Amino acid sequence: MDVVVRELDGTAELTAAARLYRTVFGYDQPEYGVSPRLLAALRENSGSVIGALDRTGTMIGFCYGFSAVDGGELYHYSQAAVVAADAQGLGVGRRLKQAQAQVARGTGARTMRWTFDPYAVRNAHFNLNVLGATGVRFLPDYYGGGTDRVLVSWDLWHARKPGVPAGVVSSPATDRHRLRAGLEERFAAGARWTAVTRDADRVTCTFENDRS
Repeated sequence: MDVVVRELDGTAELTAAARLYRTVFGYDQPEYGVSPRLLAALRENSGSVIGALDRTGTMIGFCYGFSAVDGGELYHYSQAAVVAADAQGLGVGRRLKQAQAQVARGTGARTMRWTFDPYAVRNAHFNLNVLGATGVRFLPDYYGGGTDRVLVSWDLWHARKPGVPAGVVSSPATDRHRLRAGLEERFAAGARWTAVTRDADRVTCTFENDRS
């Protein structure tokens, strides 16, 4: 697919990005939308507002984020990344993240963080196995209403450092409660989630202890 990935500019592009965001997530409530004015402000103030456009100029992917600080460490927080249903599985998401990483490095950030649903194995595979991000924290009920999330950190300058093996969590794919308990236990012990596999109906999560 012939796709251009770049920073977005102008009201029309920002509005199209906000529309795609609502469409992909199926949001009907106005409070769950993204404001084009907010995106314009982020773009001008060390944030990232990246779009993927096909050869006709149609928005098929979008991500945005902002600079943040934790304990004196500057990082870039990626709030959301979406890809249109008919463009998924074609590498658009990876190109969006790579473009976002380039913007983040320009601010001086060394890492990028975001959260994802740990029970969506496809998302876990993309974040951990494909991008090489590392799950660093379990966030139960992050947005309310049973929305557990895992926070990942992605080193923007170097490949992921090898860690000391810290075991696995294995659970039937349909047993969310067992998987949740396993994730909570590993993260509480200071382990970092580095990979996930799904064989038949079983999910196996691999953990390491960070050497740093």
